[in-house]
Amino acid sequence: MTATANDQRTGRMVAGEDLFESLAHFVVVHDGQSPERAERIADQAVAFLVTAATASVAMVPSDDVDLGLHALILHTKEYAGLCEQYAGRFLHHNPKPGGGGRDPKMVAASAHAMKAAGFMVFNDLWTVNGENLAQCDADCGRPYGQA
Repeated sequence: MTATANDQRTGRMVAGEDLFESLAHFVVVHDGQSPERAERIADQAVAFLVTAATASVAMVPSDDVDLGLHALILHTKEYAGLCEQYAGRFLHHNPKPGGGGRDPKMVAASAHAMKAAGFMVFNDLWTVNGENLAQCDADCGRPYGQA
């Protein structure tokens, strides 16, 4: 059976309206995104976190989705609650040591894992250097949430 948009989960549904609106507002105010784009970023950030909680592949967000993850992490009580609910533990944020760009294979693996977990993926937010990675099936990279 092919999933339709109505069959897919969204980060917005998981977060609930109060948290979702707060995340989107944060991305507008602090990252200069339009309200519509900020809502999509917030949605993908929550979906990413829930997927990372149980993913069997390594998870790394795109630059766009990372804006939403930072907003979510700064909502400490809600972030900790989602971690506990979906992972049973706190998921630590692991910036790449020494900085540098994101590995496209890692980002692609994350988008693929989110789709496999039943989440709607907004392909235009899953890019690195302008290359769309949401359709790739790569599954390597550094796991999100490990110490």
